[in-house]
Amino acid sequence: MKSSEIILAGFGGQGILFAGKVAAYTGLKVGREVSWLPSYGPEMRGGTCNCHVVISENTAVGSPIIANPDILMAMNRPSLDKFEDKVKPGGYIAIDNSLIDRDVKRDDVNVIKIPATELALNAGISTLANMVLIGKIIKETGLYTMDEIKLGLEKSIPPSKAALFDKNVQAVEIGYNYEG
Repeated sequence: MKSSEIILAGFGGQGILFAGKVAAYTGLKVGREVSWLPSYGPEMRGGTCNCHVVISENTAVGSPIIANPDILMAMNRPSLDKFEDKVKPGGYIAIDNSLIDRDVKRDDVNVIKIPATELALNAGISTLANMVLIGKIIKETGLYTMDEIKLGLEKSIPPSKAALFDKNVQAVEIGYNYEG
């Protein structure tokens, strides 16, 4: 999958905007046209949060607004409830089933279930469930390779937090290699 429209959604503080930034910067680093549009409630941590990322192989992005994504990354049940019906038939819905207590209701989409929060906690990187989910998404969709996502991480992590690069790579690898 070279071009894609992605909605990433969850609560503030789950790293939704950062995961979207990584996806967008990765696209830029590998020569694609991209847009990144964050959206969050006034509460910040604990409030609703989502991010629209458009990645285009050959053409400029006309609008950053996504009505019907190819990929939905849902990190909580309210996000799954809100966006599930909007995913294109044949698209992907990736959920953190550590936190979401129901299955995807649709049978015309590809479902990716991974206990991202549990896996991150068990690995000692509890704040990186977002990147565990990104790892599983890139593996299942073919959106990026591991080497490509590392380019996006290098660009997204500020110099003051460069020490977190290896932990983020570890989280992506956990998701990428998860079989479950």
